[in-house]
Amino acid sequence: MTRILLITKLFVLIILSSVYSITHAQSSQSKLEVNVLVSGLNHPWSMAFMPDGRMLLTERAGQLRIVSADGKLLAEPIKGVPAVLAEDQGGLLGVALDPDFARNHFIYLAYAEPQGKLAGTAVAKAKLIDMKLENLQVIFRQHPKTDGANHFGSRLVFAPDGNLFVTLGERFKYMDQAQQLDNHLGKLVRIRPDGSVPADNPFIDNPKAKPEIWSYGHRHIQGAAIHPGSGKLWIHEHGPRGGDEINIPKAGKNYGWPLASYGIHYWLIPIKNEHAEQGFEEPIYYWTPSIAPSGMMFYRGNMFPEWKGNLFIGALAGRHLVRLEVDNHKVISEEKLLMDSARIRDVVEGPDGAIYLLTDEDNGKLLKLTRATAR
Repeated sequence: MTRILLITKLFVLIILSSVYSITHAQSSQSKLEVNVLVSGLNHPWSMAFMPDGRMLLTERAGQLRIVSADGKLLAEPIKGVPAVLAEDQGGLLGVALDPDFARNHFIYLAYAEPQGKLAGTAVAKAKLIDMKLENLQVIFRQHPKTDGANHFGSRLVFAPDGNLFVTLGERFKYMDQAQQLDNHLGKLVRIRPDGSVPADNPFIDNPKAKPEIWSYGHRHIQGAAIHPGSGKLWIHEHGPRGGDEINIPKAGKNYGWPLASYGIHYWLIPIKNEHAEQGFEEPIYYWTPSIAPSGMMFYRGNMFPEWKGNLFIGALAGRHLVRLEVDNHKVISEEKLLMDSARIRDVVEGPDGAIYLLTDEDNGKLLKLTRATAR
């Protein structure tokens, strides 16, 4: 019976993937020139540009680095970084600048925080002075800490209202907890820059819920970005075998994991496709088979004016860069760039309008994509 269910599930996935298919854009690979700015990085994970053109860059092993405005990696890492669990998917992960960084010099780090044999995602806030973090304070801790070193999430995004979104995973072995509101596993949380809870969070008046929760039923959110038109947060999360999702998370809504997915479990057990029928939110877009998405940004620059408003996502398993044309809340076309190049962990737009990528490798690289010149 299980085998019959599996075959049926795979057939349905193929049909749904066809139904969900969109126009694939004509190749624009020839537009791009790829330059390696920095190599020799130890599994770089996240980056953020400072107002003076320098870049902050995290390495999963626990190093916070600076790349100069002319693309040179400074030899010494920044001091004062918190201790991290640097195992498997754990380590020093997301980095974000305070919206008022030019004045207050605050940065935010998301990381796998160890506690004995347990760990969980934490967010620390500190002031960057020269090459040192000062007055570091932990403003959020995922509850509870668990064993294992997978699914920490860890993207940090400031909303237009100044609140901070923190993406989390369900810590892999604890997937059922994504449906429970008394913990932070498999959740998207929303806090103020000091770690306090905004008064309009959806569960703030529920004594049985964690007040930081914005939405739940997520698996492993590794990409987040603010839409430049609507100001709304978009996220993507890993599915199991298939079913990587893009969502626009609404306050208090349930996104279904592990009760609904367009993928199947690693151990080949089917999962119901139905989201809405079970009271869950449908993703606006998904991939089956999985591409393992990571990093996410909406392009706003002038180097590629024809791509303004496009959504760019790195692909780990897919080893390429995804470009999505979006219209309102819909994805209308998809293009795969840099096919079979590397595990792309993060993607950001630089102040010059170029696109910058991090590759997740022992010899990780910082890449710069610019418009190719005519030859």
